Amino acid sequence: MSQDKAFPHTSILIQRLKDEIASLSLGAEIIMDFKHPSGSSVPVMVPRRSLLVMGGESRFLWTHGITPRKFDVIQVSEGQKVGTVSRNTEELTLNKRGTRTSFTFRKIRHGPCKCAFPSVCDSQQEQKRGFPPVVGDLGAAAMEKEYVHKVYEDIAGHFSSTRHTPWPRVVDFLRSLPMGSLVADVGCGNGKYLGVNKDVYMIGCDRSKNLIHICGEKEYKACVCDALSVPFRPGSFDACISIAVIHHFTTEERRLAALQELTDLLRKGGQVLIYVWAMEQEYKKKKSKYLKEGKSFNEPLPLSSKADVNQDSNSKLPVHTNRTAFDSQDLLVPWHLKPKCQSKNSEASTGAEQLVPSSVYHRYYHVFREGELEALCRKLQDVTVQHTYHDQGNWCVILEKL
Repeated sequence: MSQDKAFPHTSILIQRLKDEIASLSLGAEIIMDFKHPSGSSVPVMVPRRSLLVMGGESRFLWTHGITPRKFDVIQVSEGQKVGTVSRNTEELTLNKRGTRTSFTFRKIRHGPCKCAFPSVCDSQQEQKRGFPPVVGDLGAAAMEKEYVHKVYEDIAGHFSSTRHTPWPRVVDFLRSLPMGSLVADVGCGNGKYLGVNKDVYMIGCDRSKNLIHICGEKEYKACVCDALSVPFRPGSFDACISIAVIHHFTTEERRLAALQELTDLLRKGGQVLIYVWAMEQEYKKKKSKYLKEGKSFNEPLPLSSKADVNQDSNSKLPVHTNRTAFDSQDLLVPWHLKPKCQSKNSEASTGAEQLVPSSVYHRYYHVFREGELEALCRKLQDVTVQHTYHDQGNWCVILEKL
């Protein structure tokens, strides 16, 4: 519920941010106005080099902002440098504003808002009106945590050992970039693309701590983050790649948000290459490598053909038989973890391994039909689709920032 600049609550921030926020003020002091729904207003002096923390009623019920003006009305007394400003006109004077820089810190909340102020909370009001769930809803996030994030933490070592050969057309894209280009690999995995072009500067990020640990062992620049909230400066990258990432998001809204996050990183004229798994594993009478390898790599799950994915809704997703054609767009794909590749502690990025019984993990995928990825990309702001193609069982697009 950010209320900067005295604007009312915005539903996106309500649903995404937790209670307390902190604002670090540098430079000149300034007056911040707090307004109550009843109409009352309280001016508060925010001194230079101070940290303002808001929570509870001041965070949710009162709006706050800084009114644009050249002078502030402040206390005459030199002793009072912080707090509410007196209403006694004899104690007030004008103070010319200086330059102020502020840094605001907020925490992302996953799930609906449950604050104690439902009457002014857009999130809770929308729930009462029966609005559809938005990006970040608990069901989608919980499914991804269980069937994507946790799985890749546990299988990181084994997964990395099978991901050592870069795909040629991705390499072509990276090697076509001008010397000195700044490139982001969002969802970099074990970093197999971070070193293919020594003439560009690449930085990677991935949700898996264990995969980022592997990148670090290779001396690649990479950090842990969520693809829905990439901690890089917007508009600063010459190019981005997202290889086999977007298909792990469980709703169209979250897939679109991840794509927008990618394009927001680009400068004007920058390009992004995106690969997602295709429903059409046989295209133009040619089978993908995935189908050609048959059952030699991973045996199909021998038990149930469906698995529970959300006990609250009792919904089920089909479990795919590895190395066969897809018969559903939303499914779970088994990963048979070799006994010597399971981490001792998947939550800690130790890289240590122990001999444990063989395990089967299920990864969530949304496989894309022909034209689906391109149609989704056309909903993005300030980008154009440069090229669409099918490559070894994947749908691929190249976008350019306008």
